[in-house]
Amino acid sequence: MTDGLKTNYIFITKGLNLWYGEDQALYNIDFSITENQVTAIIGPSGCGKSTYLKTLNRMIELIPSVRTSGEILYREKNIFDIKEEELRTHVGMVFQKPNPFPKSIYDNVAYGPRIHGIRDKKTLDKIVEKSLRGAAIWDEVKDRLNENAYGLSGGQQQRLCIARCLAIEPDVILMDEPTSALDPISTLKVEELVQELKKEYSIIIVTHNMQQAARISDKTAFFLSGEIIEFDNTARIFSNPSDKRTEDYITGRFG
Repeated sequence: MTDGLKTNYIFITKGLNLWYGEDQALYNIDFSITENQVTAIIGPSGCGKSTYLKTLNRMIELIPSVRTSGEILYREKNIFDIKEEELRTHVGMVFQKPNPFPKSIYDNVAYGPRIHGIRDKKTLDKIVEKSLRGAAIWDEVKDRLNENAYGLSGGQQQRLCIARCLAIEPDVILMDEPTSALDPISTLKVEELVQELKKEYSIIIVTHNMQQAARISDKTAFFLSGEIIEFDNTARIFSNPSDKRTEDYITGRFG
């Protein structure tokens, strides 16, 4: 969002380098992400896009050999100075494959609020309904909240995982190829949901599907070999990229 000349950035990445052991995966990433927009990250497999996404909530640090230099600011605070648990409360994540817990639909959504100390049944009921509504799945599951989440279809499971993410009231939602395991109809529902969610959340989505990036994002970053080659408004990236490598990737000459 723009207020006069001031842009509200949710993340500012400055000179980020990342290594897995001796192998460097990200090179000098400089990148500012605007709040309440959908920012897509595209690029061929192994280009660093998922690595970068997982750095934003420090999940990448679960890999023991990882080290970084540079900084990432989340709302002007260095994320490496924020406790991981606190950061992940603000910065939620939805993964490539739906990963519901082996619990009831209700307990999946109530899990995060309970961890944060909410025990009152009426309060939990409200959070569960609001989150399932927010993930556009309430009407499909409201009569089966006590059933195991594994009984849902793949597309429903992914929307349940989005509801579980919404239940902790994050500021940002990271999505790592959230529709790659879904059929076209479920994919469309998730894409429609992303468009709705950006009214309240900032969304950063890694996708291998360029048509998807073109359909749902406001801005697009093209990663190649661990570097950002180009970052611009999505319409510009797809219609008039400034770098030939971006054009070659988008037109299918490689990747």
